Amino acid sequence: MALSLSPRAVVFDYGEVISYTPSDEDRAAMVAEAGVEAEPFWRAYHADRDRLDEGVLSTTDYWLGIGAACGQRWDVPKAQRLWALDFRSWTTADPEVVRVLVDLRDGGTRLALLSNAHPDYGGPFRFSPVGALFEQIVVSGELLLLKPDPAIFRAAADALSLDPADLVFIDNREANVRGAQSIGITGHVYTDPASLRAFLESLA
Repeated sequence: MALSLSPRAVVFDYGEVISYTPSDEDRAAMVAEAGVEAEPFWRAYHADRDRLDEGVLSTTDYWLGIGAACGQRWDVPKAQRLWALDFRSWTTADPEVVRVLVDLRDGGTRLALLSNAHPDYGGPFRFSPVGALFEQIVVSGELLLLKPDPAIFRAAADALSLDPADLVFIDNREANVRGAQSIGITGHVYTDPASLRAFLESLA
């Protein structure tokens, strides 16, 4: 069912909005590949994630750093295997959300993606079937910025040549939504596809 919010554009986060939350199976596969206890692995995984997503830390240094924090000396093949498992865990799209995107596109609504992610996600974001639905793709690591910095939301508005007041932003993290709202963007904290659709229909 086509859904038009024109002349507004809708800007979506990717992880845990368009994509599923990484599954228990994905997380277990990463810990098994790492060969260390889960608690220190996930502590190290999260410690430098913002620097990775901001684009100031390479993927190799990120994964080798996790190994070092866990008392291991990993090599590049190990880093590659962990990177691939992690990448898969964050890129499995929820078909119900993809249907919302298609309905917006079919209604003539302009769409953009704004994700906190390392530049290595830029290619799949732009060239996957889902990525083709977006007019603009804004990746934090390519700009050396992170949500909820207001500057990254201004970059998204500029990419669309729109005023912030003409944007609707969808993210699963309240802090990021507040960052968007701070410059006049209408925000919605994502919880599930049905609530997302109801919110967008309320604006149509």
